[in-house]
Amino acid sequence: MINFIEIEENLEKFRLAYHIAQPFPHLIIDNFCDEARLSAAYNAIPELNNKSRDYVFANNKFEKSNYKELCPELHELYEDLTSERFNKILSFITSKEIFVDPKNHGGGLHQGKKNSFLDMHLDFNYHPLHKNWYRELNLLLYLNKDWKPEYKGNLKILDLRTDKEAELEVPFNRLIIQQCAPYTLHGYDMTAFPEGKYRTSIATYAYQKHKHLIEKPRTTDWHPNQDSNLFKKLLAKNYNFLVSTKNRLFGSGTAKNQ
Repeated sequence: MINFIEIEENLEKFRLAYHIAQPFPHLIIDNFCDEARLSAAYNAIPELNNKSRDYVFANNKFEKSNYKELCPELHELYEDLTSERFNKILSFITSKEIFVDPKNHGGGLHQGKKNSFLDMHLDFNYHPLHKNWYRELNLLLYLNKDWKPEYKGNLKILDLRTDKEAELEVPFNRLIIQQCAPYTLHGYDMTAFPEGKYRTSIATYAYQKHKHLIEKPRTTDWHPNQDSNLFKKLLAKNYNFLVSTKNRLFGSGTAKNQ
């Protein structure tokens, strides 16, 4: 499924592009997968009905963690993304010892329906089940067939240190590799996809093992815009405390789905 040979022939170029990208390290790889097999996978994706746990910070966003169950092509993609061959590619590009979470905790197939949006945020940093796994990368493979800029939904990235930002288009068969750090905000504005079309992506996360924690563990850290209502701002400010308290009392819903 993944175009391994083409990617491996361009590793030096990809590593340079990743490290010099602004506002923080990221990389775009177009034609990431075999076009015919990815198209077959796209055609097998149903309309999802499992709403995400992003609460007021997202709208009309749905997900399926076990996307590999949908068709053979998506199972092949899952196997490729979690392979040692792909781990070596990521490690070379980032100049770090990186590996993809073999169980894809928190990741999966994401589908944004009418008027979907996702507020800017930082992702959790340490893996909830493997406390020394530090999240280094988001891998976002976009499945937006016949995408046009007027559909909106670009991936927005912003560096909290400098306030510099960029918008990355999200056409079909584009992989965006994005650094995860305490300053790497990302999200997307409200979409305008036509009826029957959805903002679709597969999210995969890669980690590095740490002997010593370099940051205080956190859950998602939300940064709604200044025009957001007071309730959303207060919830964002206290979100980590509320989620941590809930997980201590009732356990992690995401972990239970693994």
